[in-house]
Amino acid sequence: MSTVPVVSLVLNAHLPFICRQDASYAYGEQWFFEALSETYIPLLEVFDRLEAGRIPFRLGIALSPILCSMLKDPLLIDHYLAYTNRQIAFGLHEMERSRDDPALYALAKHYYDRAVDKRVLFTGRYGKDILRALDRHQKKGRVEILSTAATHAFLPLYTDHPEALQAQFEIAIASYRANFGRTPLGFWLPELGWSGELDAYLRAYNFNYTIVDTHGALLGEPKIRRGSFYPIKTASQVYILIRDFYARDDILSYAHDPVYRDHTKDEGFELPWEQIRPFLGEWGVRLPTGYKYRAQGEGQGRWYDPQRARGQAQSHARAFLDSRRARFSRARELMDETPISLCAFEADAFGRYWHEGMYFLEALFREGASRPDIRFMNPGEYLCKQSVEAVETSMPEFSSWEINGYGEMWLNAANDWVYQHGFHSLERMVELAERFPNESGLKERALNQAARELLLVQASDWPKMLYKQESPEYARSQMELFLRNFTTVYEALGSNYISTRWLTSLERRHGCLPPVNYRIFRRKR
Repeated sequence: MSTVPVVSLVLNAHLPFICRQDASYAYGEQWFFEALSETYIPLLEVFDRLEAGRIPFRLGIALSPILCSMLKDPLLIDHYLAYTNRQIAFGLHEMERSRDDPALYALAKHYYDRAVDKRVLFTGRYGKDILRALDRHQKKGRVEILSTAATHAFLPLYTDHPEALQAQFEIAIASYRANFGRTPLGFWLPELGWSGELDAYLRAYNFNYTIVDTHGALLGEPKIRRGSFYPIKTASQVYILIRDFYARDDILSYAHDPVYRDHTKDEGFELPWEQIRPFLGEWGVRLPTGYKYRAQGEGQGRWYDPQRARGQAQSHARAFLDSRRARFSRARELMDETPISLCAFEADAFGRYWHEGMYFLEALFREGASRPDIRFMNPGEYLCKQSVEAVETSMPEFSSWEINGYGEMWLNAANDWVYQHGFHSLERMVELAERFPNESGLKERALNQAARELLLVQASDWPKMLYKQESPEYARSQMELFLRNFTTVYEALGSNYISTRWLTSLERRHGCLPPVNYRIFRRKR
């Protein structure tokens, strides 16, 4: 068996749920538009260029059921196309405005051309279907799509509530089968949130492997010999890949290079109001345009230089592989098995926040193709090539990624109130599922929608936004809305009266996920 060290990239693609509205703008849609334009479409472009150049590449990507629902939502897609039209119109304005400044004109034209290209690709080559485009690469063995929890809930906080966990897992599997026609092998733990109780659920739902953060595995029992360079397994035979801590630090350091684009300085906030107003439609508020002209560092010249930044991304790709090779050399002195560097990140860290991240990924695969001492593999592919006997058995410690690594972002003084109400609503949902086991018609619709509202409350996005004070009013209003909707259904079922009009409107606005069956909240016997 070959012992050439392996680099395995895994990206987590997820966005907070966006309420469907017929109006031209709903709060949160901008995140969806930016993720499509800056991360998902450019990632597919990278795959296409590598495929055309016959450059081998392997990548794992976790797609949340919530994101999959939004990527298939016709209304959101229409709104995205309107957004790209505004970007293109704004680009024409910017080229006219900058005609006396050649450097600025070239930059404006660069963004204009990219906006046109992305719209053509999205509507033409990808047929407005990002999921199908990703699945095409999965069927060719280049991309491995992982499943994850229904609404990206931070699962360790629900281990005392088995009905919540079974709902998150069962909908995750149903969504994956509906979108990709197969059963998933790998499960992405939202926010890399692990606790030992999750092992039984992963095994029960037939997931082959998951991923934990470095400290969780290293502090597990019994202690492991190979650190993060080799997978472990639990007593129930769930395989666990361990995130490479140093790979994370390398990427963070690269992304702050002063040559790279400053994603916080958008012309939507820099230009005078009278110049930006015609491109806002009826929104009436300043919003990002995608036209960002500044580099991150002082002294980098008046304007951001895309060519220089692209060259730096290629240098960083070489440095990243050199760093992995150096660490592999040390690891192989202590182990006979094939070492792995599992590099796990949020997908929108590449493109949306680190604009040059897509250049980096493409350069990484191109550079790797010329290096015989490193190869890329999908996580599942790597596991299939390892000897079962060589994998140590250990139970990782409770852990997560993000600040301090033990889940404080999702349970703290800023957001603890939501769990009190969420757990109370969960108990009520279990009660409803037990009380109405065989409903049909309007009552069944109401029960299914109650289950959907409860699942939306459990998303990890809202507590995180409260903790980080990023759109906290929006996060609070969303959670309160979901809880209020659930309570309305609960009380309506108690009084035996449900407004068909209200329920139909709610189903249209919050009709996410695959068809939800409220019976998933029944107690297992």
